[in-house]
Amino acid sequence: MLAQTDGPEHLLQAKEQDNVFWIKPEDLLTTCILQKRRGRKYDQVLQGARDVFLRDGYDGANVDEIARVAAVSKATLYNYFPDKRLLFLEVARQEFSQQPEAAGCIVQPDLAPRAMLELAAGRIVATCTAPLSVAIFRLCISEAERFPDLARDFYEQGPLMAQNMLSGYLEQAVARRELVIDDIPLAANQFLELCKAGIFARQMLCPGTEIDPDLADKVAHEAVETFLARYGKEDREQAAVPASRTAAE
Repeated sequence: MLAQTDGPEHLLQAKEQDNVFWIKPEDLLTTCILQKRRGRKYDQVLQGARDVFLRDGYDGANVDEIARVAAVSKATLYNYFPDKRLLFLEVARQEFSQQPEAAGCIVQPDLAPRAMLELAAGRIVATCTAPLSVAIFRLCISEAERFPDLARDFYEQGPLMAQNMLSGYLEQAVARRELVIDDIPLAANQFLELCKAGIFARQMLCPGTEIDPDLADKVAHEAVETFLARYGKEDREQAAVPASRTAAE
């Protein structure tokens, strides 16, 4: 049930059973349409739309092609989604819903720093070089101005969540005196960016580019070595020994 109230500006109050929440008027149509999503061909429509949007982008995708790829009639497609915008939003939301699980996979809190960072680097590089991940990222960036809220959701559920989870691990490692870090969020961001060095920009700007597995492994390895050279306690202590000897001499 929806009703205009004196609540937050420009929002409608919605009630489902005993839960009350607020919804943007422009999202009202989306909410109503998604109530139909139990239809047996719903998944076919979304899969076909996903394939076409990732291949052709939002502007390049057309309803006829989506219906053809999904193997449904246009009438069936329109029954679920009366316009392309709603269909794109639902496809994007479904893709984004998988990001928290992927972000969680990069951190294993029971591992020592080197082992954990090696595992994380391998998984981050694999994500950055996976064709599907690159296609979704590229599509999200290209449509950020048209769908700013969606772009923000993508950032918060993907890159930002990965940063926060890595920060949580680094904070614990610092508390155990395994790492020496003053600015933990910055360090987490630095590690994530090191794992993209020489790979991510090429993937984003040069469609069809394939990253050599040896290069991917090297980027992951060097990301760990560079990070530990800066923040690893043992590495910093070893680097300090020659300096102290030189000073003494």
